[in-house]
Amino acid sequence: MKQDGTVWAWGTNGYGQLGDGTATQRLSPVQVQGLTGVVAVAAGSHHTVAVKADGTVWAWGANAMGRLGDGTTTDRPTPVQAQGLTGVIAVAGGTVHTLAVKSDGTVWTWGSNVNGQLGDGTTTLRLTPVQVQGLTGVVGVAAGELHTLAVKSDGTVWTWGSNVNGQLGDGTTTLRLTPVQVQGLTGVVAIAGASHRSVAVKSDGTVWTWGSNVNGQLGDGTTTLRLTPVQVPSLTGMVTVAASLLHTIALKSDGSVWAWGINLYGQLGDGTQTQRLGPVRIQGLSP
Repeated sequence: MKQDGTVWAWGTNGYGQLGDGTATQRLSPVQVQGLTGVVAVAAGSHHTVAVKADGTVWAWGANAMGRLGDGTTTDRPTPVQAQGLTGVIAVAGGTVHTLAVKSDGTVWTWGSNVNGQLGDGTTTLRLTPVQVQGLTGVVGVAAGELHTLAVKSDGTVWTWGSNVNGQLGDGTTTLRLTPVQVQGLTGVVAIAGASHRSVAVKSDGTVWTWGSNVNGQLGDGTTTLRLTPVQVPSLTGMVTVAASLLHTIALKSDGSVWAWGINLYGQLGDGTQTQRLGPVRIQGLSP
């Protein structure tokens, strides 16, 4: 996303997820067609979603399970508007579901719901947005593979959907069709979700993680699954986080970037391919 409100994309494009009207892979940036005034973007699995300054939501790419929110399951190589949504301030994309936060603090979701990740109390697929039950005062959202997270203005975190590895943080492995509060976590300012795990940053700059940990992606020095949040040791002054399939990245207030988890392809940026159970600083990035 550029300052002029245009969106540019590159990479694989088999479902039209680059939004340039084709299914052609792009090795350099191309502009998303017909889209201006954008203030936020998010990428799901094979689809992309954007919020415009007027509060409308636009999506493109793969549309299996209705993840674009246009009332169909037809793939779209250029942006289409998600039906019935206005006043949106933030969006997130999951594997096959999408979500949005409105300025009134409500959360709206659409797409696949087989694990209850839409939070509407059912497992019914939704081709257009539905409101998450019992959730208000939300300021941010994040999507995992099959679960969803929201942070409220009071700093609490709420989750729903698949919980097979404890990624909801409620101390159980029970699937939840409506939001439950993450145990023992307050003062949160940023959240992220990935495959079977979740991450949060608190206002004191600490990072907390929970869920699957087979590759050390929780960063607590172990490979032990966690049903409730644990603190990532030695990390302070953090401002935001991002979570990929099996590794995690955090940005510090001094501009340094730290990573942990699987490193088979060098995704931790520490000059090795060694798995890391705790944070290492990414090399060559200056503030």
